[in-house]
Amino acid sequence: MKRLFLSSLAIAALLVASCSSDDDAPTTPPTTGPTLDGTIASQDDDDLIVTDLKGNITGDITLAASEAWVLTGSLTVKSGQTLTIEAGTTIKAKAGGTDVFLAVEQGAKIEAKGTAAAPIKFTSNAANPRPGDWGGIVIAGKTPTNKGATAESEVAGLNYGGTDNADNSGTLTYVIAEYTGAKINGDQEFNGVSFYTVGTGTTINNIAVFNGADDGIEFFGGTVNVENVLCVNIKDDMFDGTEGYNGTLTNLFGVRENGFNDATEDPRGIEFDSNGSNNAATPVSMPTFEKVTVLNLSEITPLKSGAEIRRGTEATINNAFFGTVGSASFGNRVDTKDDKGNGTVTFTNAVQQGNVGDDKAGGTITGTFTTDNDAITVATDGTISVKAGVGADFSKFAWTGYKLKN
Repeated sequence: MKRLFLSSLAIAALLVASCSSDDDAPTTPPTTGPTLDGTIASQDDDDLIVTDLKGNITGDITLAASEAWVLTGSLTVKSGQTLTIEAGTTIKAKAGGTDVFLAVEQGAKIEAKGTAAAPIKFTSNAANPRPGDWGGIVIAGKTPTNKGATAESEVAGLNYGGTDNADNSGTLTYVIAEYTGAKINGDQEFNGVSFYTVGTGTTINNIAVFNGADDGIEFFGGTVNVENVLCVNIKDDMFDGTEGYNGTLTNLFGVRENGFNDATEDPRGIEFDSNGSNNAATPVSMPTFEKVTVLNLSEITPLKSGAEIRRGTEATINNAFFGTVGSASFGNRVDTKDDKGNGTVTFTNAVQQGNVGDDKAGGTITGTFTTDNDAITVATDGTISVKAGVGADFSKFAWTGYKLKN
């Protein structure tokens, strides 16, 4: 009996030891849960996370309007791939990071086709959003730049430049970008939308940038033609370009609201350079503006100039309106003088109203402005109207819901 009792104890001990071993150190790892590697290769990839959108897109991906997307880091569309964003989609960017942006590489495409009834919106996810909460949208193409055969973008680390003036980076239409312009350092800042050598095969129209901490839109070389751009309360320049941009910009409306005081030392309506190191470097920036309005309604911070055309740029501006209300002002109406090279500009059908300052001519300024003190009217409720046919057509921006108010 004693021998049988001891054998039972031994068996029990073995069973306990076996169970304890299984609980503490499983012999096989769990097989459930996502596998994350920082790339989004397909629509069902574990890295495509609605509330944590970031990574390198290495397959054709669609962002559905039915989802509440939160951009939490850099989202880069790699060469050969296409990112499609459905009409009506809202993407909220995590506030406070210089590494939060959307980038489209050379050879990649973005197909962001919003509509007037269902625009695409990029905004901040902050409870109290501010300019500079996140980076912005950066697109790189393959047209020439006068910085050399190729170059690297100021932000996002994209290569750009090439020889294909008809390069196609996709479509950006009926798109709103808010609270952009995160600053990396004194030389590196995001804009609302940055176009690096983007070609004529690309479709860009109906863009609105609100509350940007740097420029509204900027072109670094490129040939793409752009239509209907609204920039509101931009800290630096509303419409900027450099490095040999040759294209047509149609119906641009920029405004700084009354009370706006978040400005750089030298904010301008239009600023265009070609190449400050070599004004003759090709291609020379030769932008054409068709219908452009620059309004400063802020009595706190004057615009440095309505248009600053410099460093070898040869610009044509048809149907321009520079205006102010009350004591708001421009330092200069037009400035073509710069210590790194002057510019030249030709105006036709140019109108001014209010305190727009004198011209600062270093290069050639051709054409004259006429004064029309009825071009801007302010209703008793503060609503502002601009006379039809003078500068840009503001009605083209009804889809944004934005109202001009003094």
